[in-house]
Amino acid sequence: MVRVQTISRAALFFLMVGVAGGAGAAQKMSPSGKVSISSTSIAAGIGVSWGDGKLSYKGKTCPFSVDGLSLVDWGISKADAVGDVYNLSDPSQFGGNYVAAEAGFALAGGMGGMVLRNQNGVIIHLRSVSQGAKLQLGPSGLKVTMK
Repeated sequence: MVRVQTISRAALFFLMVGVAGGAGAAQKMSPSGKVSISSTSIAAGIGVSWGDGKLSYKGKTCPFSVDGLSLVDWGISKADAVGDVYNLSDPSQFGGNYVAAEAGFALAGGMGGMVLRNQNGVIIHLRSVSQGAKLQLGPSGLKVTMK
């Protein structure tokens, strides 16, 4: 029994190191592009949110819509977020469903952020720029639809 626990812990450790290393690799790369998102919420605190955004990629601006962000705090109905995009070689890869690639992280000044990854391997490091607004990923992830 002790041997099984030791092997399980070792496997879990190496899995976590691998996941952390993959997310950390994106931080060492230079961004492929930048995003800005403006999200509006109805029923704040429940998590019904949508928004519009812009992808800046190689001098071009590509509009998109988002669904699946939640505003955690009551009384806030609008939030803006910005971020860096990694592993993007064509704007058509940007759309899709994003899931958390890494747990939320804290940034300087108390701002929070999240790392998201879609089915094409595109990674977004997203951070809220609205005072007091905390963004959270909805249970089904973030859906990005190109316009």
